[in-house]
Amino acid sequence: MANYVSEEELKKQNEFLKRLRNINEDFYKINGRRPKCNTETYGCQQNENDTERIRGILKEAGYEFCDTCEDADLVIYNTCAVRENAEDKVFGRLGILRHIKETRPELIIGLCGCMVQQENMAEKILKVHNNVDLIFGTHALFRLPELLLNVIEKRKTVTDVENSDGSICEDLPILRESDSKAWVSIMYGCNNFCSYCIVPYVRGRERSREPERILAEVKELVKNGVTEICLLGQNVNSYGKDLESPCDFSDLLRLVNAIDGVKRIRFMTSHPKDFGDKLIKTMTECEKVCHQLHLPFQAGNNRVLSEMNRRYTKEEYLEKIEKVKKAIPDIALSTDVIVGFPTETNEDFEDTLDVLRKVEFDMIFSFIYSRREGTPAAKLGFVLTDSEIHKNFDRLLEVQNAISKRKNDEYVGKICSVLVDGTSKNNENMLSGRTDSGKTVNFKGDKNLTGKYVDVEITEAHTWSLNGKLI
Repeated sequence: MANYVSEEELKKQNEFLKRLRNINEDFYKINGRRPKCNTETYGCQQNENDTERIRGILKEAGYEFCDTCEDADLVIYNTCAVRENAEDKVFGRLGILRHIKETRPELIIGLCGCMVQQENMAEKILKVHNNVDLIFGTHALFRLPELLLNVIEKRKTVTDVENSDGSICEDLPILRESDSKAWVSIMYGCNNFCSYCIVPYVRGRERSREPERILAEVKELVKNGVTEICLLGQNVNSYGKDLESPCDFSDLLRLVNAIDGVKRIRFMTSHPKDFGDKLIKTMTECEKVCHQLHLPFQAGNNRVLSEMNRRYTKEEYLEKIEKVKKAIPDIALSTDVIVGFPTETNEDFEDTLDVLRKVEFDMIFSFIYSRREGTPAAKLGFVLTDSEIHKNFDRLLEVQNAISKRKNDEYVGKICSVLVDGTSKNNENMLSGRTDSGKTVNFKGDKNLTGKYVDVEITEAHTWSLNGKLI
């Protein structure tokens, strides 16, 4: 059963928060403005959700937010450890901050998240970037008021990276990106230990939140105008295994589905080994659960899957997909694919392409394998050359892009219910939103429609999005 942060610890952090707020009030009196914070997030939705909590704490402490590090008094990067590319971006940003801090030494630089949780990573960072003031791991987020106060008052580098599974902290302030949609973490950590993945080492073992706490959070969100809920976990299908009272993920879905005011329910991520008939039945019977499923298969070859420690075969995966399609004919499917796992051959890769062609995913998230120190796969030698791996990656995209375009073409002429997110990121004259199936739709309309459900007729299909007109 999961450990929760004690009431005493939360009271202590609230006292630190008050002291931090007082310091920032003095800053306002002296400078005529609030101190500004810039946050950047790398990685998955769980990191995005953590950043919302970080921003919630900082808002309570009296900070305002800005879009650039050049305008900031405090910069916090929430980091990812899943791929080397994400780490490289963070180190690149630290290089930029070094120059800014040379002219503004009072700038506070903080790093948190999965990357810093890796063994000896804090020491490695500080050895090269001694201008970093604060480093805290995934388990120390709730201690941010205390840590930041120590940096400000003592003007020394503070680190808090513990090697434990961590405790769940409830009721932290949170500043969400959207007023109509919200992520709700139902569990933390992972027990699967896929041979390529660093997540169990940096986020700890699985800890499920009590269903009563989850439902209370959802009800509060609905009270504040949220209508779409996305339930988050490294493997939501494992939810409830550590609870004293029996409640698995299917049970939890039904409980959330019964809450008045919730209109859409999404979830991610599911692991194929735990995805079964009970969940499929629940998805068909719960009218608020979106007809969308993200089910990562990672590789199509059984030997590679075994060496990845995925604990299912290609045939078992395809069988589950067929069951889903039969039960929910309009289901939109997405997946994760790794290209270039160390022992993967060109012949093995053909099995991956075969899965793409058989399933016909609406969308895939594809990655070239990234070696992560401390994982079993990091000890394996590569069969393919870097050039061969990149050629396979290009072939993967070619096959999938054609499938995605064909699937999107099927939407032309249909009328879809779209939850409006706001102005399109690519065209300020258009609105953007998502269908029940998770498709991005761009269309002309009034910005006041943000957060509302509207009917849009699809007029044009692209590979990754749809265009339409408001009905």
